[in-house]
Amino acid sequence: MHTELIEILRCPQSGQRFNLEEPEYREGRIYSGWLVSENGQHRYPIRHFIPRFVPESNYADNFGMQWNKFRKTQLDSYSGHPISADRFWKATGWLPKELKDQWVLDAGCGAGRFAEVLLEAGAKVVALDYSSAVDACFANLQHHPNLHLVQGDIYALPFVKYFFPFVYSLGVLQHTPDVAKAFAALPPMVTEGGRLCVDFYERSWKNRILPKYWLRPLTKKMPKEELFKYLQYWTPKLLPVSMFLGRIPVAGSWLKRLVPVANYKGILPLTEQQLGEWALLDTFDWLSPQFDNPQTAATVHEWFHRARLENIEVLKAGHLVGRGRKP
Repeated sequence: MHTELIEILRCPQSGQRFNLEEPEYREGRIYSGWLVSENGQHRYPIRHFIPRFVPESNYADNFGMQWNKFRKTQLDSYSGHPISADRFWKATGWLPKELKDQWVLDAGCGAGRFAEVLLEAGAKVVALDYSSAVDACFANLQHHPNLHLVQGDIYALPFVKYFFPFVYSLGVLQHTPDVAKAFAALPPMVTEGGRLCVDFYERSWKNRILPKYWLRPLTKKMPKEELFKYLQYWTPKLLPVSMFLGRIPVAGSWLKRLVPVANYKGILPLTEQQLGEWALLDTFDWLSPQFDNPQTAATVHEWFHRARLENIEVLKAGHLVGRGRKP
């Protein structure tokens, strides 16, 4: 943890500034210690360079497990392709030159696939996650001096308000218990003239017939390690079936989706080994979350309008994307 991060942190319960107590420094950063609110009533640990504002075990445990098992899979620096970068720039509509030296909040960083993109653009990235995925993100990106990691709750963000010129949350909000409340926590983080971008799975009858939605009532209740072992066995068997169906003329693109496995053949420029790794990762991502709440374009537009954002756009960019600007 860099000391400059303390200046923008606030107690999520009292809103007060923090005093740093019992710090242990390693390599010029705070390795461990305590963040104590000014009135002394609230204390939060710093462990392994990361301030922690949430319980060790929570509803996002599956994501912590997921991203620590697949720590590098979706990093562009690992795959050798700008898959995450392309998705990020297409969704946000932002330009790399706009991000240089700017503070950016990544709300739901996972293992850091999008944080890496921003760090390469020269941004100062505050990467927050509710789960232990922050440890995977640290392992991946700790060499970047502009990375600041926080394990925190989107419903009680531990930051000074109206600070960040750029805020985004991609692939995250639909997995929170109350999506509207989670979204509403983000506009107060955006500074005047700043920009916000979020995305969601889209709610539609076509998506609702996908296998993941009729399997999830069962799979989300399974112990996560058990589910993972089950998918380790079945994914390599189901993926070739999905690929075979995908080659059928006209109907193939729909038929392959009836097989409950993530199939990126012909969609992403991955090797056969990478296709298998992404299939296992995203199939687990489909079936393990406790919450999965797709949204409609009308709902997303209403949330942006209610937050009094301007230049609102709701569009399809892979996922259902909403973006806007703070007046």
